[in-house]
Amino acid sequence: MSTGTRFTYDALPGRILFGEGLAGTVLADELDRLGCRRVLAFAGEGERDIADRLLPPLGERVVGVFDGVRMHVPAEVAEAATARARELEVDGLLCIGGGSTTGTAKIVARETGLPILAVPTTYAGSEVTPVWGLTTAARKETGRDLRVLPRTVVYDPQLTWSLPSALAVASGLNAMAHSVEALWTEAANPVTTSLAIESVRALATGLRAIAADEGDRDARTALTYGAYLAGSCFAVAGSGLHHKICHALGGAFDLPHAETHATVLPHVLAFNAPTLGPVAQRLAEALGCDDAAVGLSHLAREVGAPQRLADVGMRPDDLDEAVDVIAAKLPIHNPRPVDRGDIASILAAALHGTETC
Repeated sequence: MSTGTRFTYDALPGRILFGEGLAGTVLADELDRLGCRRVLAFAGEGERDIADRLLPPLGERVVGVFDGVRMHVPAEVAEAATARARELEVDGLLCIGGGSTTGTAKIVARETGLPILAVPTTYAGSEVTPVWGLTTAARKETGRDLRVLPRTVVYDPQLTWSLPSALAVASGLNAMAHSVEALWTEAANPVTTSLAIESVRALATGLRAIAADEGDRDARTALTYGAYLAGSCFAVAGSGLHHKICHALGGAFDLPHAETHATVLPHVLAFNAPTLGPVAQRLAEALGCDDAAVGLSHLAREVGAPQRLADVGMRPDDLDEAVDVIAAKLPIHNPRPVDRGDIASILAAALHGTETC
């Protein structure tokens, strides 16, 4: 780092607890710290088994459970959740689950100012960011608001043990997208870059291990740690071209969030890599390869991730509309200037799984 280096780093507030088995022992105390006596819990359909284990010890403090969670947080779901919180006159929100569950609680927090205690069960990273997302009429809008940032996050790798390998891989690559994009955003700085590189290293290690042995608990811990770092650097550095593409695709075509990130990321990285300078080499080393874009593509293939947008629900006939939706967001800040033709090329490569090498 040169003597003339200057940067701004806005550290975000928040309390992090990390450790195997913690979720079953600390939630009551953490709710006490937040002053929460009447809590609305959030848990999607796939998370109810975990919620059913964690909620009973909290007793009458949990006055309701909202389980109508849906991917990309449709406006009608957010409205129903907010109405439920107001109806029950709660003073806190407890979300147990992945990005969609956390995202639903975030919209309620934005509307009510209520504090969130987050217990992630995937590697989404949303639990440590002040970013919210809301889908209205097939268009996903995102924004930043400190009211939606969870006050406390309990990371318990044990809660991810039951996450099927395919979902764990997709979620881990979703976290990787947070780390990689944090390297080139307008707000990127030496602190977020260091966090991002360490995150990529942990995630790549965990992904390879879990692909070899779905029951590898150390791999689940590495993925949980990497996801935390990924969300942390993304929270400060913000998002750019990759996330704008994925959010637009998710909102317009209801594509699965994590899998969409997994398929698009290698192609956006290949587009931007020539502009990253020494950071590209640091990224390649963290991935365990010589070329970052090629290495990421090979990692995705190695761990059995989807290779094409066509594999996760996008049709060739959707391509023109997808380009229109994303191009409407131009200009998009990016280290390499991007225009409509570039977006079309990136999407076509991601749709058909064109090699990045």
